[in-house]
Amino acid sequence: MSESQPLRRAVFLDRDGTIGEELGYVNHIDRFQIFPYAAEAIRQLNRADIPVIVVTNQSGIARNIFPESLVHEVHKKMVAELAAGGAWIDAIYFCPHKSEDACECRKPNPGLLERAAREHALDLSGSWIVGDRYADLEMGHAAGTRGILVMTGYGRGEYELHRDTWPRQPDTLAENLKDAVLKILKNGGGEPRRNE
Repeated sequence: MSESQPLRRAVFLDRDGTIGEELGYVNHIDRFQIFPYAAEAIRQLNRADIPVIVVTNQSGIARNIFPESLVHEVHKKMVAELAAGGAWIDAIYFCPHKSEDACECRKPNPGLLERAAREHALDLSGSWIVGDRYADLEMGHAAGTRGILVMTGYGRGEYELHRDTWPRQPDTLAENLKDAVLKILKNGGGEPRRNE
């Protein structure tokens, strides 16, 4: 890639509870159920030429709850269902570790975002992360992105129960991924932040 090319701004999406239903460990392919509005939401980002990158913790691999091959199967299913709705994901990154492994790639650590930024020439300071857990937003804050907490999955419960203890609040709240995408696009999509 030419050094003169500007860095692109992306939207990072959590998987479970954001793109699809939160059902605990997805230890079988049938347990992954995509939200009916997910393809439409992601398609809008695709049309706006904003890279869409999935970042997800999958500690079930390290915990021997499911094999890594199942994660790839689930992602293949997700990509196929999104494609049927005219949408695509630009990249998928997952952490296979447990929290006690002290890796850099497990949310809320920013390793997955930093790796994606290196591999796809992304400007994290102009990017967004959308997720249903505070760890998603902490990951984004650590990497310099803005964060949207969706009320699907664990989102509403986490927000109502724990928001008073959070050192930094979400940049925005959204009912679901579709609502989050509308807010991102209304806010200039991938445009850099303006100094207030």
